[in-house]
Amino acid sequence: MTHEVNDEAGETLARLERLARIESPSFDAGASERMTSLLAEWWDAAGADVRIETSEAGANLVADLEGVGEPLLLVGHSDTVWPHGAIEDQVPWSVDGDTVRGPGVYDMKSGLLVMLAAAERLRGRPHRSVRVVIVCDEEVGSPTTQALLLSCADGVSGAIGFESPHPDGALKVGRRGSTRVGLTVRGRASHAALDPDGGISAIDELVDQLVAVRGIVADASQHSEVLCNVGTIAGGGRANVVPAEAEAEIGLRFLDGQTEHAVLEALRTLSPVRSGAVVETTLRSHRPAWSPSAADGDLLSAIAAAGARVGQTVTGRPASGAGDTNLLGSLGIPTVDGFGPRGGGAHAVDERVSLRSLGERIDLLTAVLGGPELAAIAPRAPHTPHAGD
Repeated sequence: MTHEVNDEAGETLARLERLARIESPSFDAGASERMTSLLAEWWDAAGADVRIETSEAGANLVADLEGVGEPLLLVGHSDTVWPHGAIEDQVPWSVDGDTVRGPGVYDMKSGLLVMLAAAERLRGRPHRSVRVVIVCDEEVGSPTTQALLLSCADGVSGAIGFESPHPDGALKVGRRGSTRVGLTVRGRASHAALDPDGGISAIDELVDQLVAVRGIVADASQHSEVLCNVGTIAGGGRANVVPAEAEAEIGLRFLDGQTEHAVLEALRTLSPVRSGAVVETTLRSHRPAWSPSAADGDLLSAIAAAGARVGQTVTGRPASGAGDTNLLGSLGIPTVDGFGPRGGGAHAVDERVSLRSLGERIDLLTAVLGGPELAAIAPRAPHTPHAGD
């Protein structure tokens, strides 16, 4: 086994460099197609039934491996936050002992290789049925691929996401919901000195609306913590003109779907303070809150039991960040995330991944897919989200 792992480690490292050098920022359809074509080639060689689904943002990979039982869905993404050229200056490729650096190596091109290497190890051996979906726009909220995620989740026994784990290697079971809301105000322009009463200040109205948002969030947080960040504000043009337009973008994070629904409904029904002003709320992106369930705990327990067989201790707990597993977990599908290897510096110039941890994750996934533990995880039909989801 030792020589096999060593050979595999070298191949995996070479593949990681190839993926890192295909710089794939979100919404770059050409880069997405190059990434997906390479991944499709590898998955086809691993024996999968592969298809490429296109969306407005680029190319997405779906791969099915026949096996025992209902498929386990493995979820990843090919896009990164890095622009073209980052590998030359901001995050240059390097290998220093156990540490590999480069754009996207941690978030999440190494995670993609965990899936692939485990599938290659299991070829010709009994294993769980597997369905893989790798989308091209996760870093911007998966605006063009949520329907694909839902279709791939049909009939699966559970889902595993390959985002990075907690810093100590723990898996992620439950994630805050993440929503971006645009708040737009239209007033009426006038001369600020000659006709101040003839205007309606969109900026003043926006300020008052943001105070109201703060109150909504504070009330909701008495029951379940809501994180709120006004990320951008824009409006007006000159100090001597009453501004006719203003807008803000608000980022919200929720622990549970009930609070999420209540807050978003309150924001949708904001009313103007000033007569004649118009206030509009737009949902710009939405990942529903995923509260940990008993089914998620069952899947985590099965993974932990498989880990024990290969000498690994596996734990899990909720995470603050959001991802594609928010959608799956919120629908009642048994879900666990954070199966990528340990490292650090996601979205930062010190992005890095541990080669040792990469090998350990391949060992763990091989044990999960090739072992008996998942037999107890029954497939569940996703529920239909209500209007607030």
